[in-house]
Amino acid sequence: MSDRLAVDLAGLSLKNPLLAASGTFGYGVEYEGLLDLSTLGGIVSKGLYLEPRDGCDVPRIVETPSGLLNAIGLQGVGVRVFVDDVLPRLEKYDTAVVVNVCGDTVDEYAEVTRILEDAPGVDAVEINISCPNVKKGGMAFGGDPRMTHEVVSAVRRATRRPVIPKLSPNVSDITVFARVCEEAGASAVSCINTLLGLVVDVEKRRPRLAFGTGGLSGPAIRPIAVRMAWQAARAVRIPVIGIGGITCAEDALEFLIAGCRAVQVGTANFVDPGVYERINSGLTAYLDRHGLASIRDVVGTLQYPGETR
Repeated sequence: MSDRLAVDLAGLSLKNPLLAASGTFGYGVEYEGLLDLSTLGGIVSKGLYLEPRDGCDVPRIVETPSGLLNAIGLQGVGVRVFVDDVLPRLEKYDTAVVVNVCGDTVDEYAEVTRILEDAPGVDAVEINISCPNVKKGGMAFGGDPRMTHEVVSAVRRATRRPVIPKLSPNVSDITVFARVCEEAGASAVSCINTLLGLVVDVEKRRPRLAFGTGGLSGPAIRPIAVRMAWQAARAVRIPVIGIGGITCAEDALEFLIAGCRAVQVGTANFVDPGVYERINSGLTAYLDRHGLASIRDVVGTLQYPGETR
């Protein structure tokens, strides 16, 4: 693959700006045989706590117009199983491994990070402080600037690797949280996580998800995600990773033009494992069409009404 798509992200050198988003790509190894993991810029693992976690009761997923509502509840194998059993299987692939870190307390976030610090093959940690589908942790950290600062600071002290908090859209001003993360030592921020939603079974007059509410993802949220990523990119000096409803090269370009250095592909993984090859081909075609040498020449080039560059 041409280095025209290569990007630098918080100290990481990625062969292209595409990462598989946490929660939609398993731990990466589940997609072996479906695509060459080395074609990705990076993989973001499912969220990991200290111990294994069962997650929410079923049903946990329901389709919505142009989207998906989920309440998985951060089901996972636990960080030690990941380090012992999963990381060795990822070593043969030439792709960055970003581990999504979870916790019910600040100390748990820090302890999971410390365990990963001694594990070979981990390139960065993404802090999940924004999951709307757990009763403890999650939004308790991502919806309070003081708690956001505390957990990001604790993780920063626990690792030398890049630290990437994942921001929630379920706040009044995402720039406040982006700045707090930067002040606490974050290397970059990912935005956005899912939007809080509710789908009702009108015959039973009950939520269609066992948990009740869930996180909305998919193309339906992309305009909101682009807007929030653009706001975050203007508010901080650290890189922003855009997430939300990306299914093609044009979708990815929206985020890059709005100021993101890289993007994560999530819900599309469920329906099209070949989406990465298609997006990369489309990005290269875009560079050719516009006479640009590198995808880096696209980042932050949005010409917003009333503003001068």
